[in-house]
Amino acid sequence: MQTTTASALFSIVPSYVLGRNGDTPPSGRLNIAGIGIGGMGTANMENLCTPLAKRKKGEWPDEHSQNVVALCDVDWAYAKHTFDAYPEAKRFKDYRVMLDEMGDKIDAVMIATPDHTHACIAMEAMRLGIHVYVQKPMAHSVYETRMLTEAAHKYGVITQMGNQGHSREGIRSICEWIWDGAIGDICEVHSWTDRPLWPQGKLRPTETTKIPETLDWDLWLGPAPYRPYNSTYCPWNWRAWVDFGTGALGDMGCHVLDPVFWSLKLKYPTSVQGTYAANMTERWKKIDVSESYPLGSIIHLEYPARESMPAVKIHWYDGGLMPERPKELADGLRMGDANGGTIFVGDKGKIMCSHNGESPQIIPFSKMKAYKRPPKTLRRIKTNHEIEWVNAIKEGRQASSNFDYAGPFTEMVLMGNLCLFKPGEKLQWDGENMKVTNHPDLNKYINPPYREGWKL
Repeated sequence: MQTTTASALFSIVPSYVLGRNGDTPPSGRLNIAGIGIGGMGTANMENLCTPLAKRKKGEWPDEHSQNVVALCDVDWAYAKHTFDAYPEAKRFKDYRVMLDEMGDKIDAVMIATPDHTHACIAMEAMRLGIHVYVQKPMAHSVYETRMLTEAAHKYGVITQMGNQGHSREGIRSICEWIWDGAIGDICEVHSWTDRPLWPQGKLRPTETTKIPETLDWDLWLGPAPYRPYNSTYCPWNWRAWVDFGTGALGDMGCHVLDPVFWSLKLKYPTSVQGTYAANMTERWKKIDVSESYPLGSIIHLEYPARESMPAVKIHWYDGGLMPERPKELADGLRMGDANGGTIFVGDKGKIMCSHNGESPQIIPFSKMKAYKRPPKTLRRIKTNHEIEWVNAIKEGRQASSNFDYAGPFTEMVLMGNLCLFKPGEKLQWDGENMKVTNHPDLNKYINPPYREGWKL
């Protein structure tokens, strides 16, 4: 029986070893596809597989590199550097064609397109049983985010959102210190970012410019309402526009607020209120807030008591706006880092960290030196965020920022943008049912309609 059992165990080969088409990748490597590879997707792909130019001649890239079998981007000129880095990969412009032709040959897909197309692409891949890595934020709307979270369970896939700090040391230390009572009960948190780095608070352009020959503009628009092409939308400034991006909060909230959400065991806020910095000119007064995000914002989220933790208020600042400098921080020391930061305010002290949870410290520093750090109870990750996802697939477990965590977190971030339509008003939020209860007219923004021909 012992011999038979051993033989049976070794004859059951995991799907990642054989690949979805039965071929055997070298050393059990996954067959990876990349969609949206001209911007951040370039770095994601490099973390998954060493580019051709960085490889030693005749050798496989390195022990962590996976097989890149397909690459997809709507603009082949913008993505040329990544296409060239993986010449063995088949090239596509339309992700739907790629999945139709190669779905059974792809184990996992990395998605780094603009926010408004995350959900459609991820959902289609999951339906095929393909594991997904989706750049932050997980989706463009609260509804899309909830649907992706539920679909991950339905289709049994391994998921990861691209908030890299979640796999690093800093966020884990913050959680352990707070759970250890390092600064006592926390009733207030201040988080900020230097974004936007792109122009916001803009009128929709009226002029039409020529579409680049290498860009499929209709595919780039995807489920968003049709509008004529203008270079102010892509390839970079799309984050400013409500139809495509999620503004400064959506761009950086999934980094900056990550240690807050995890350490304080948050889920759905009960209310949100926002105020906005504006260029009070005739131009600004003409801006339709359903078009472009504002120049800067301050957003307040309220959470009820959870487990043994008291109710807490989260304050968000962007566009150059920042919280008051803590008196415990010595002169000459930076608040956070160049991209932002967070200050936890407890009844026994304060913790400050950088924008992604790194370099945490109790302030004043004399308290940090005196603090006896607790045991490291959270698992430490020794690889990059992308390979953490790969390893989770191979080990049959969920990744660090899987959709069960990243889904409710993303919903919290995205619902904060509802303040855009009612500045100064406190919006009462029913998170379970995804509804604003005191301003029902805002609920149309929870699940904006798709353009004809597109569906989730």
